Amino acid sequence: MNGINTKETSRIEAFSDGVFAIAITLLVLELIQTLHFQSDEGLIKTCLEHWRSFLAFSIGFITILVCWINHHIAFESIRKVDTNLMWINGFLLFVVTITPFPTAVLAEYIEKEAGTALGFFGFNYFLISLAAFGICNYAYNHNFIEEEEREFYFSYKVMYGFGIIYTLVAFFLCFVSIIVPIIMYILLFILFAAPKLFASRIYKSRMARK
Repeated sequence: MNGINTKETSRIEAFSDGVFAIAITLLVLELIQTLHFQSDEGLIKTCLEHWRSFLAFSIGFITILVCWINHHIAFESIRKVDTNLMWINGFLLFVVTITPFPTAVLAEYIEKEAGTALGFFGFNYFLISLAAFGICNYAYNHNFIEEEEREFYFSYKVMYGFGIIYTLVAFFLCFVSIIVPIIMYILLFILFAAPKLFASRIYKSRMARK
């Protein structure tokens, strides 16, 4: 039975990796569109004039990369799967797949409607956090985690639960200020770029209180 479960988990991860790769490819295709503008200007000047597209690509790439890292970490300890977990994982992949769209919106409207464009992009972070929490929460509550890893895995559940509140607050702040949510999103990248380090601090804090 364990061998079958491990195989099923591996298939989910392999399929998910393929979706992440496609999402990044879509980002690149959006960037290539900048070369289709008819202009007599040189290559360097054309690229400089489309700096928003390059910035949006970088942000989108980092977003998907950080999401992939956290997805890998979350599934590292999962030993069993069922149909419900597949659907929850599918929701995460859906959000990852549409990430190039809010990225394109951010590039196109960051100067015209900065608050709305940033909020549109930031709502995507909220959905990612919701999906990540859903995976960890379901796996933890349905005992899909090895017993010796459950205490530490609970820290992932707390971490992504915090992410939901954090990204929701940042989303609403986009319509009030631009600088504050941008700083919040930068901090979000830093924290979730090393999820094990973040989770270990939560774990140590919880153990110290016991």
